Amino acid sequence: MLRRMIGPIVIGVFGCAVLIGLGTWQIQRLDWKEGVLAEMEARLHGPPAALPSEPDPARDRFRAVSARGTITGEGVFVMASAAGQGAGYRLIAAFEAEAETEAESAADGRAPPRRILIDRGFIPAGLRDAPRPAVEGVTITGNLHWPEDANSSTPAPDAAARLWFARDLDQIAKFLDTEPLLVVLRDSTEPAPPARFVPLDTAAVPNNHLNYAITWFSLAAVWAGMTGYLLWRIRQQSVRRNPAS
Repeated sequence: MLRRMIGPIVIGVFGCAVLIGLGTWQIQRLDWKEGVLAEMEARLHGPPAALPSEPDPARDRFRAVSARGTITGEGVFVMASAAGQGAGYRLIAAFEAEAETEAESAADGRAPPRRILIDRGFIPAGLRDAPRPAVEGVTITGNLHWPEDANSSTPAPDAAARLWFARDLDQIAKFLDTEPLLVVLRDSTEPAPPARFVPLDTAAVPNNHLNYAITWFSLAAVWAGMTGYLLWRIRQQSVRRNPAS
């Protein structure tokens, strides 16, 4: 009987160890993800700072910033959708930021404005051709973002129609002659913003590690129960064959 039990015992112990290990790994991932989300929340809702002179995606991602300048009226449309509104576009525009200090203004005697990109928010498809003139003296507040929307299956943009299918900063910046630096707006002093702000938040960041951990631990319990039941069946069969034992 013992020899018949060795195989199921080894398989049962190995299976439980693997499943428990996977559950433990997901608990560790949960702790890591909660730390990432906490850091993201702190950056998103921290006091707005000036635009960094040398932006670093690793250091400045989600950083709250504020700047004053001109929305030039130049922009592109990025295909998007919004709950309750259907298909539409993200309005990505060029923004000329004023120098933050007198020292910056006098740095080269000309002080050309710094051209960056701003994500003004979502517009329904029917408003695509509405006029959007330049607006001067606007203060914007938002968060720096380096989207990773584009992938190998993303269609090429239709530059003639100013239509993009992902927020590809390098391509859009080249087209609008700006830095590849994007501020996703959460507020603006523009009198009548043409788009509904879609500020960054943590809601879109998946955090299912606890559910995954529960699943793996549950499977480990089921595996252990099935192993125990199999061993019980082997013992019962052995007892029926050898009642004296």
